[in-house]
Amino acid sequence: MTNYVDWKFATSAGTRLVPPGPDVSPEEAVEAVEEIRALAGQAVEPVAATSRLRAPGDAPAPLVIDRRTWIEVNAASMSGMLDPAFEAASRRKAKEPSAAAQAVGSKITGAEAGGMLAFLSTKVLGQYDLAPEGDPALLLVAPNIVATERDIDAVPRDFRLWVCLHEETHRVQFTAVPWLRDHLVTSARSLAGDLMPDSEALRTRLEQVTTQLPRVFSGDSQGLAELVITPEQRERMAQVTAVMSLLEGHADVVMDDVGPEHVPTVATIRARFTKRRKGAGAVDRLLRRLLGLEAKMRQYRDGATFVRTVQDAVGVDGFNAVWTSPETLPTAREITEPAAWVQRVHG
Repeated sequence: MTNYVDWKFATSAGTRLVPPGPDVSPEEAVEAVEEIRALAGQAVEPVAATSRLRAPGDAPAPLVIDRRTWIEVNAASMSGMLDPAFEAASRRKAKEPSAAAQAVGSKITGAEAGGMLAFLSTKVLGQYDLAPEGDPALLLVAPNIVATERDIDAVPRDFRLWVCLHEETHRVQFTAVPWLRDHLVTSARSLAGDLMPDSEALRTRLEQVTTQLPRVFSGDSQGLAELVITPEQRERMAQVTAVMSLLEGHADVVMDDVGPEHVPTVATIRARFTKRRKGAGAVDRLLRRLLGLEAKMRQYRDGATFVRTVQDAVGVDGFNAVWTSPETLPTAREITEPAAWVQRVHG
């Protein structure tokens, strides 16, 4: 197998490049970790009652981690997700590069992956790690939670619980719906393999990036990847994006429905958090566009609108039919036309 990315080097580069977290004393750090872990436990019952989904008893408990650990975990998950695509691309090559060229190339791509992971590790508050080749788990990134609550001047306990409610919903989605993780991993791997260009297509795709890059800068795309795909690939990417929109939107809806009863300052937190998303600096906004993070913000909006519209039409139990099978997931069209999903699934 061609060694496209040196993931060990990516991890090393990322952990060296990642900036330190907020200025806290050792005692404050321990206190924050302990409270976040406790609040994650408190989020279980309200999320189960509101979503009418419950994680099985053997589902792993959430892990409260730092930025470096997030990088290590995600490098391993990216390897598990992307290496099969790299292997397939390698089999399509007429001639393998030399061992020396592979070693140099994998270090370069490893450094690039490490830089991307370092940047993202400062943004993520929580994540359900699908761990394609390992054990999935919910991750809560303590330094980012503390940094964000300070940035928006939120009540720490309220903000931490608010985040835990969102992330617990993701834990429920992937543990109460047993087929969902495998479906998403398989879909993402298949798409990654299809997007991997052969040597003949690579030059054309690089030219497309050069000519269409202004669309990324203007925000009129889902990131660099969206610029270099065929119409057929774009359709498949739209379907995966629709599922991600469903998951993020559902988590946002559950979080905000539970919030008023359990998070006294939830309205203030939501308003300030939304404003913070819009107020990032120019460099940060550019990096978000290049990495497709601006498109992720649209996923929250589209997904939340879908969930609320469906629940208004057929109730929470009617909405939960979405978890029946891959065939009942919304299509790319239905995520923005919820009535079409209701008609297809409920008649």
